[in-house]
This record gives sequence, structure tokens and C-alpha cells, in this order.
Amino acid sequence: MTVLVTGGAGYIGSHTVHELVDAGEDVVVLDNLSTGRRTALPGQCKLVVGDVGDQGVVANLIDTHQFDAVIHFAGSIVVPESVRQPLGYYRNNTVNSHALIDASVKGGVRHFIFSSTAAVYGNPEQVPVTEGAPLAPVSPYGWSKLMTEVMLRDAGAAHGLKHVILRYFNVAGADPKLRSGQSTPNATHLIKVAVQTALGLRPMMEVFGTDYSTPDGTCVRDYIHVTDLARAHRDALTFLRGGGASATLNCGYGRGYSVLEVMEGVRRACGRNFPVTMAQRRAGDPASIVAEASRIRKLLGWEPQWDNLDTIIAHAIAWERRLLEERVGSAN
Repeated sequence: MTVLVTGGAGYIGSHTVHELVDAGEDVVVLDNLSTGRRTALPGQCKLVVGDVGDQGVVANLIDTHQFDAVIHFAGSIVVPESVRQPLGYYRNNTVNSHALIDASVKGGVRHFIFSSTAAVYGNPEQVPVTEGAPLAPVSPYGWSKLMTEVMLRDAGAAHGLKHVILRYFNVAGADPKLRSGQSTPNATHLIKVAVQTALGLRPMMEVFGTDYSTPDGTCVRDYIHVTDLARAHRDALTFLRGGGASATLNCGYGRGYSVLEVMEGVRRACGRNFPVTMAQRRAGDPASIVAEASRIRKLLGWEPQWDNLDTIIAHAIAWERRLLEERVGSAN
């Protein structure tokens, strides 16, 4: 059985590809390399450079490889950017996902795993937030993902496409073996930004909003190690292949940390302070969002290995230092 992974050369996608290949899976990656890196992929997988919205390319791949499953990562993920460029997000995240789902149904793909987001909850009424909480995105990014969830559920009901929707909370860290990590230029992920600032790779960092209704006034998030998230995708694939019914699952640890707490963790790990500017709130940022994540553990048997903020930060630092060494080496 062969798996198609869209966006597999990106941050979360590449970690999942390593997880699948380590488990003996045959993997084909479809990625346009707009943010992904060839070097993030294991040599055992096949990379096809192309767009997930190109139905001709996707249909040909499905016909050639007879995939039993698609894992769909490809898309745009920056909340503030989605507020400025909503139509681009609806095209890249929703229209392209429609094309992929359609091609999958027509090609006889049996299983589909979708990379969704906690942004579909918006500002949740209760925290931790369950999968049954009201869905009220506050950004085009969140809406673009929710629209894809709806399409996938309807396709499942009409065409029998069994699927798992994984709603990510805040993904961070890097592969403990340093085979991959967050490498996107100008990334906006808090832990990466804080680590880069602590290592002198950015002149300063901004804290967006200090007047939220949280203990220290800054946003609170549930940070999940990217390798644990990759394992959740493999567990979801095993679940579907074993006859599991379609499901929507939160991916988080069930504990939240504020922006200031994360920054303090980076200071401790790096042993140095770094310049910070307090700024206004960003559009589309909820105050606090933490997962109620018991369902994924119960349904998939998912057992996180790296459930520790200090460990997540340590792996992010190790990856950033490796990237720095690579840049220095290439310059010489």
C-alpha cells in the first residue's frame, strides 16, 4: 500500500513522511516547494514537484501508484496574512483541497487524513475546548480549513471516503534526530521566533497584545511537539486501515502556556536575555485555546513521547543551530 502526502516537504509534512518511512510505508510526496525543502525528505520516498490543485497531476499520480490513502498538508497557514489576503487563502486551502478530494474520490482512494486547525474554534466559550465545541473561526485561515472539513465530511457521506480530521493546536519543536525542523523563512511561530531572537538571528521580537483576559495578559496556547503530531498521523492511518469510522480529533496536550511563559522558557534554555517589544494585538488571534485531547488518545491509542515544553524548546534550539551551521558551511 502506498500513501500520497501533499505538502510533504514542509514542516509538519516532512516529519510525518519520516514517521511513515520509519514504519516501512511506501510514500510519494507532492509538493510545489514554495515553502518545503527537498533536503527535509528521506531518500526512500519519491518527490513529485507540482501543485495539489492540479487535478491532472493528482489523477495521474493516483492512477500510477494506486494510493490507498492521502494525507493532506499542503496549504497556507499564517493567520494575520490570511486577514490581509483572504482570497489567496480560500484558493490555496479550500479550492485546492476540493480538487484533491474530488480526484481522490474519482481515483478510488479509500482513506483521507486532513491537516486542520484549532483556529476553527475561534474564541472558544470554554477552555479546554472539545471537538464538539461551537465552530466560529475569527480569521479567513480558520474559515478556509473549516470549509474543507465540511467538504470532506460530505464527500465521506456521499462517496464512502473514510477520513480523519486532525485539528492541530500550536505545533513546535523539531525531529529529535535533527532530520527536519521549522525552516520556513520569516516564520511566525512563537517558539521559533523567540529562539532565533535569543540566538541573535533576529534583532528583536514582538509580543502581540498584553491586555487579553489571561493570567499575564498575553495569549495562551497548547504547544504540541511536531514529532508527536507526526505519530498521530501514522496512528490515524492505522486506525482507518483497521476499519475505523471517520473522526475529527484535537491534537494537543491539554495544557496551555502564555507568550511570556514561552519566552521565559527560551531564556532559560539559551541562558541569555533578548530584546522584546510589546505591540498591539494582531487580527485573528484568540485569547486562549487549549485542547481537550482525551479522544485522540482513546480512539487512536496515541501516546505522546515529547510532552514537555522545555523539551520542545530544546529541540527547536538544536534545529536552529543546525540551520546556522549549514548557512555558515555553505558560505565558506
